[in-house]
Amino acid sequence: MSLAITHTRASVGVDAPPIRVEVHLANGLPAFNIVGLPEASVRESRDRVRSALINSGFEFPARRITVNLAPADLPKEGGRFDLAIAIGIIAASGQIEQSALDKHELVGELALTGELRAIQGALPMAYATCQNNRALILPHPNTEEAALIRRARLFPATQLLEVYHHLIGQQVLPLADAVTHAGYDDAITTLDLRDIIGQSVAKRALEIAAAGGHNLLMTGPPGTGKTMLANRLMTILPPMSEEEALQTAAIYSISGKTIDPKGWRIRPFRHPHHTSSAVALVGGGSTPRPGEISLAHNGVLFLDELPEFERKVLDVLREPLESGQVSISRAARQAVFPARFQLIAAMNPSPTGNQEDRRSTPDQILRYLNRISGPFLDRIDLQVDVPKLPKGQFAEEIQQRGESSQVVRERVLRARTRQLKRCGKANALLNSAELAQSSELHPADHQFLVSSSERLGLSVRTYHRILKVARTIADLDNHAQISKDHLAEALQYRSFDRLLNQLLSQ
Repeated sequence: MSLAITHTRASVGVDAPPIRVEVHLANGLPAFNIVGLPEASVRESRDRVRSALINSGFEFPARRITVNLAPADLPKEGGRFDLAIAIGIIAASGQIEQSALDKHELVGELALTGELRAIQGALPMAYATCQNNRALILPHPNTEEAALIRRARLFPATQLLEVYHHLIGQQVLPLADAVTHAGYDDAITTLDLRDIIGQSVAKRALEIAAAGGHNLLMTGPPGTGKTMLANRLMTILPPMSEEEALQTAAIYSISGKTIDPKGWRIRPFRHPHHTSSAVALVGGGSTPRPGEISLAHNGVLFLDELPEFERKVLDVLREPLESGQVSISRAARQAVFPARFQLIAAMNPSPTGNQEDRRSTPDQILRYLNRISGPFLDRIDLQVDVPKLPKGQFAEEIQQRGESSQVVRERVLRARTRQLKRCGKANALLNSAELAQSSELHPADHQFLVSSSERLGLSVRTYHRILKVARTIADLDNHAQISKDHLAEALQYRSFDRLLNQLLSQ
């Protein structure tokens, strides 16, 4: 047989589209050509495959070798196709039956010695192979990551020769065991809400944000605990579902980042520096790669020193905050990455750190705060002040540190369970129709919310966000109906708006 077909997969965003590797051996002058829109790293596989075959004890055919990577209009990159090409050459020379190749998909980069090296994006490939009801032969270092797919049949290998013996049935590779999916409680953390002295209002806002998946902005002078509060949000958040964890792990896989199976259901926490560019946050490059917002998918994106970010950098977050995904277009290709994250931001109320500092005039403070655009602020559900503790209260608060993260997390889990049972999603993700159905108000309460919104000059988007926050507060209180008290509490979490109004009135 002079023609053989092996199966592998490319990497496009978080998807793994199928690739047919067609290998043909023809008579004529010896040559080795790869067609099908290969990039430089794929064309270079000719030398890797030749050396790997010879050093593994195979005879390299002295014939005209043509390798077609189909479909031809899909760009291919990386060394992931090496193994499929090498096995295709062996099969085309009549040493492996085509029926064995049809049951497997192959992926892996070859060393010159024939050793298999790890590739990026093994998890999306394992999932796609499982959906196609085939077994996957992959490099051994990728096994732990790919084994997160429970139903996947994985055959890890370390050498090209092992793959050959497996396919001819001479020495079958051992089937990889599925990874035991650890839960949240298996992860050890030393952080606790009780570490923060005082700030009961901010802790309550943090609890509401965790329960409903709401975005949160904390404003206060340095040293009041804003960063500590953000870090401890992770201790009260519900764990990811298995589907959410797989989505997040797939993004980490294509980014070449390590996935820890013991804590893979813990939501990611990303903390980019304020000097980060727009491309660093949303992703990009000639070959589109995910940015910080995609790495925070189903988790938390914490932006400290919010006004220090460039305004255009913050504004690129507006669309992902609404849509939950980011589309990156380049001349050669386009990629869509998921980006459903919870935004937690912290900032000082003035450029000198404290609003009462006389070194800053009201005009200077206003210019500082105006670095954050109105449309961006509209997408933040909760705004809370984190002030300095009053004199004499520090010693009292040390004795009474409040509830632990475990106690708060139990309430959060109960509230989130009610939301999932009612609408199948967190309150922050409700659309207008779902919000109207789950948050019906008494006429008097509705009039109270409308008049308060008009008095504060809130937009329609902010009106709906306040209603979502009130719905979460009612869930935490185990109330099916939103009351005026819930609306009043939701309205009080608009500290940034009050600060702006105070400055404008001066």
